Amino acid sequence: LFRSPHFKPPQHVVLYVKPANTWCSNGDTVVLPEGVVEIEVGATLGVVMGASASRVDERDALQYVAGYVAVNDVTVPHTSVLRPPIKQKCRDSFCPIGKVVPAAHVPDPDALEIRAWVNGELKTVNNTANLVRPLAKLIADVTEFMTLEPGDVLLVGVPENVPRARAGDRVVVEIEGVDRKSTRLN
Repeated sequence: LFRSPHFKPPQHVVLYVKPANTWCSNGDTVVLPEGVVEIEVGATLGVVMGASASRVDERDALQYVAGYVAVNDVTVPHTSVLRPPIKQKCRDSFCPIGKVVPAAHVPDPDALEIRAWVNGELKTVNNTANLVRPLAKLIADVTEFMTLEPGDVLLVGVPENVPRARAGDRVVVEIEGVDRKSTRLN
């Protein structure tokens, strides 16, 4: 049975891993594992680091960013909030990533609309302004305990009430002013 404090926004940074085996490009197919009938569509903003960042001050944090990218943080639906969902998040092809847009072309990463479609139907709209913490604060909090290196991609988090999709569906994730990422599920 789930109990407090797990039903409120996290007080500390919660990180999940999306290793290289999960990455795929625009137009690639997301392969559902045997026995998995649907996935969660995790439309999110990816922050691409441009410089080594360790213990950075929040006021300087965005200076370490090279660019931004639209990402679909694909996840097998699960109910446990007490264990990291590694098996549900780290499957092959479970992190479709779009093209990197230079940070200079994104004037305010804390005010970007996030949209996700399944088979052409708009399923979710949210905004980076609704994140638990602003982007600079997130970078400062993460680099307090780990170094982010150039090329690392930090996903800012997935909005609540994520849509689901099944094999054969076409999923599109769009971050306003950044990119539009399309994948098919197989």
